[in-house]
Parts: sequence; structure tokens; C-alpha cells
Amino acid sequence: MKVRSRKIDNKEKIEYLDALYTAVESLRSREEVKNFLRDLLTEGERIMIGRRIVIAKRLLDEEPYEQIIREMRVGPDTIMRVHRWLEDDVGGYEKAVKKLEKVLESRQEKINRAYVDPFSFEGLKKRYPLHFFLFNLFDRLNKK
Repeated sequence: MKVRSRKIDNKEKIEYLDALYTAVESLRSREEVKNFLRDLLTEGERIMIGRRIVIAKRLLDEEPYEQIIREMRVGPDTIMRVHRWLEDDVGGYEKAVKKLEKVLESRQEKINRAYVDPFSFEGLKKRYPLHFFLFNLFDRLNKK
């Protein structure tokens, strides 16, 4: 039986929300969060939450509404709702989006550092380490 949130008294609401927030807070890794959300929400719900976060990021980047509507195929009501939440005094969306940007930047930096052109001298040294043993040895000694 479906119960409307308006019909639940405040004491119960606080209890239920506290259980949710505590459960999320107790998760330590990205994998734990992913598994928890997979068990808790349907795929459609997870996608819709992710879309709202992306919309919030794009609004904070000051992208025009029309561009977001066209590229993400969302309605203006959704964008207005996310915009209203961003203007809310709580600031949860903004904080989450800023942390998201930091994580995405660090991920991109790792990818950029890991990529070595396979035909460059560095790429050859990485691919054939025994052929370049002396070069690698000197490089390590110079770094120290």
C-alpha cells in the first residue's frame, strides 16, 4: 500500500529520513554507494537523479536553458525545479556539484598522466623496459 508523505507525521518522517541519511553516511567507497543505490532505487530513478545532478552542474556553469533542454531532452519544468533547488539556502546541490567537479577533474588528470604516446621515446621505454634498463635506472636515480 502506497502512503503519501503528507500523511506521515513529523516524528516518523524524521525517523525515516535519519535512517536514510545515516545509511548513506556509513558507506565508505564508491562501490558501496553504487551497490546501495542499485538495491534501493530502480534504474530509472537512478538515471533521473543523475540527470538532475548534471542539469544542476550545467546551470552552475551558466549554460542557457534552451541548450540544456535541447541536448538533454528535458522539459523546462525540470530545469526550473532544479534551478529553484539551487537557489535554496541549504546549498546541498551546489556542494555536491562542486565535489563532483573535483572528482571528475582528478579522474581526468589520472587518465592524462597514464596515457603515453606508444610511439614516443617514453612509450617505447614503458613497453620494452628491459631494452631501456639503463635509461630507466638513470631516470629513477635522477628523480631521487
